[in-house]
Amino acid sequence: MDIPASSPTYGQEGLWGCYYGWAPPATPQLNSPEGFPNAFQTPYQCQMNTYQPGPAAANPATHSSPTGALARPAAGASYKAQSPSEKGPQPESKAASPSSESRYGLDPQLLPSAVQVMQEDQRQWEGKTFGAHAPSALPPLSTTDCIIEDKGNASPCFIRCTTYSFPCEALSAQQSHLPLGAIVTPLARQHKAERPVPVCEEGDCLRGCGECGAYMCPSMDWQDCGQRFHCPFCGKFTEVPWPQYQHTSSHGRRVDSDRRPELSLGSYEILEPNKEEAACLLLAVDVSGASLRAGQLESICQQLHSLLDTVYRAEGTEQCALRVGLLTYDHRVHLYNLSANLSRPSMLVVMETDELELPLTDGLLVPLGECKHIIQSVLQQIPLFSPEPQHSTSIPQDTVISTGLKILQEVGCPGKLLLFHSSALSESPSRTASSGIFSSNKPKSLFQASDSAISLAKACVSQGCSVHLLLFAQQDVGGAWPGDIPHLTGGGLFSYSNLLSKLEKERLHSDLMKIVQTVTVYKAQLRVFSSKELSVSGCYGSFIPSACPGLVAMAALDWHTALALEFTHSKALSEGRGVAIQVAVSYTSPNGEKRIRVHSLSLRCSASLLDTFRNSQAETLLTFYCKKMYCAVVERPLQCLREELQAEVTELLASYRKIGCTTPVSSGQLVLPVFLKALPVFVNSLRKSEVMLPGVRSSVHQRLLQRSRLLSMDTAGTVTHFYPQLLSLCVGDERPRVGEVVRCSASSLDPCGLYLAYRPSALVLWVGHGVSRQALMELFGNSCFSLVTTGEIKLSTLDTPLSVHVRTLIDTLQSNSAFTVMLKVVKQGDSCEDSMQCCLVEDKSPNGGASYADFLYHIHINSLRLLV
Repeated sequence: MDIPASSPTYGQEGLWGCYYGWAPPATPQLNSPEGFPNAFQTPYQCQMNTYQPGPAAANPATHSSPTGALARPAAGASYKAQSPSEKGPQPESKAASPSSESRYGLDPQLLPSAVQVMQEDQRQWEGKTFGAHAPSALPPLSTTDCIIEDKGNASPCFIRCTTYSFPCEALSAQQSHLPLGAIVTPLARQHKAERPVPVCEEGDCLRGCGECGAYMCPSMDWQDCGQRFHCPFCGKFTEVPWPQYQHTSSHGRRVDSDRRPELSLGSYEILEPNKEEAACLLLAVDVSGASLRAGQLESICQQLHSLLDTVYRAEGTEQCALRVGLLTYDHRVHLYNLSANLSRPSMLVVMETDELELPLTDGLLVPLGECKHIIQSVLQQIPLFSPEPQHSTSIPQDTVISTGLKILQEVGCPGKLLLFHSSALSESPSRTASSGIFSSNKPKSLFQASDSAISLAKACVSQGCSVHLLLFAQQDVGGAWPGDIPHLTGGGLFSYSNLLSKLEKERLHSDLMKIVQTVTVYKAQLRVFSSKELSVSGCYGSFIPSACPGLVAMAALDWHTALALEFTHSKALSEGRGVAIQVAVSYTSPNGEKRIRVHSLSLRCSASLLDTFRNSQAETLLTFYCKKMYCAVVERPLQCLREELQAEVTELLASYRKIGCTTPVSSGQLVLPVFLKALPVFVNSLRKSEVMLPGVRSSVHQRLLQRSRLLSMDTAGTVTHFYPQLLSLCVGDERPRVGEVVRCSASSLDPCGLYLAYRPSALVLWVGHGVSRQALMELFGNSCFSLVTTGEIKLSTLDTPLSVHVRTLIDTLQSNSAFTVMLKVVKQGDSCEDSMQCCLVEDKSPNGGASYADFLYHIHINSLRLLV
């Protein structure tokens, strides 16, 4: 059903999804199954057509098929329906599950496979280099390990578009129902073999457009022998200062283009001469009576002691320049003077926190090289504090954040604020009236932040204060969610159940290392320029929206953070000029340098919608839809958003079927663009995610946390979240595999195998009941299946091939995540197997979401209705 990698039509289009009998001429409309409006309940038998390839195409890498994503078979090719008896011996079925079965009788294993799409792309680009030329061609997938070379266009790791051929007309774009968007990851981590983004001094760079402010890039069109240039973003001409003049060649390029990054590369950085204060690290620890009685304060102080030691050693010098500050709080705020000229640190108690005034600023932030021994002595004394019985709770978290922000404002520097909160969550009096789920008569969205939280977050953004809140008190019901400010300031929310557990201590240590060691920039201002025929109509991500979608301010930015841009036509585009997009991010580096990173991208545009579909990618569309829908949940009902997303994909498939099939196609044939084969399974996984479709066991705080993390997640992380990596480790008596990827379905699980499921929020090791005793002994040190420990564990360090292989694989997966997830072992048939079912996104989900087969059937039927 899917085109195999060896097929000569790979890279073109093919009739690989032929289902006959899907659309009978007269089928009554029945009640909607599983949230699908107007779906059919009559079961259908599915026959598969097998593809018999003829002679290979002359150039399979080009998209020359006249039918769009469904190429006609080559000469000598035929499609023949086979009966089960003609197909020969079939492989043994694996673990059957009711959740894997389709109510319409479809075989899920014969549907388009996201795993196959990724594997084919990896094979196509393995050992090769993708040259990012202008205008850009369709790049490798974000999940493909490939070297990108900047040839005048920004790397797809920085800017990845939903389509690399924009429609010329606005009406054509509306008819296609394909969003025109881009996923921008300004500080994305590059491949180790790639050349880093070059940095040039501001005085040495050519100035950009004097009219719109766009920065110099290869898309500028030079005129009059290099005396002026035409800006593709505003259409105006700018004169070149005489000292920077260079004549142009016969091709219209300046003769010094190869020596100037701004003229020859799609990405470069400008280093400004002025410098600001370096970033700092501010620690805030809860020392209230509830925190002291919980017995976790000593563990927190030990972790901070270890953290400072690691940072100190990483600097490689006794003159560690990173400035560090410490404050503690209960019903008051305690500030510490850490000056090295004091014989011992002094503590200042702030009684009035409503209108906070700092008694002093000197000594609150001191270089770690000077105060390491002082701050560590304070950390040793904190667990010895005596709780005050009349004050068992602490002040609200917003007050502590305001105190930390005040310190940064007085000193005049950006930085990270790490808040360790152990007592029950509480709200400030000014916030209680406008927060919570039941605190107001006015209907409010569950995902909507309070006005006071947004106001405080704006102040943090202005100062470059990134808040990281680490919670050690469980409170999943009632009250406001404490993650709004960390979410809006480029920080994060981390929850821990009990630090008395060794596993939780290790997770806390790992998270602290990730927070501190991740290179972060501050006071980021992102500005978007596009061709004058386009306008930026939307910007979606983890930030405070502004009145102008093309201008975004962020407190902090790191290599994980991505946002989505949406473009609309204001005029018709020209095929000759194409499309130009530029994203410029000005920021302050950790050492105080002012820099501007510029990413420019040049794309084709076409009057034919076939080109638009052929140059689109499902994973980019998934990331775009995710960010747009997750931003919209603040204002609109979830049911409306699910229906809108479903209708959008249905219209997209109907549009392609209408324009992409120049030959008659049976109503039973599934028609998809080749690079959008995985789109239905991606969209279905997004529709039934906990944010969009909460289940019985869905925690409110878990849903809010998942939304906040996905809004800032890049394309590769988003794809892995909605279609997890299901890795087969070994089956039966086989040797350990190198993590062969299988489809996310229960039918892919062999009862005699071990499987590792990974998504950024979960890491599950599934153990089949038929696993060999040797494999159990090598991995767990125990050959009895019933004695294998389930739940969150840490694998024993055994010197066996399987143990070494699995632990190395887990470490590799964890290194690419912004936060740490602990390994959870699940045995086949256990009550905790729900953790694994959540990763099997092709099946019916525990929260009631439809299976991939049923969803694909539904959108296929509805797309046919639109064409009647």
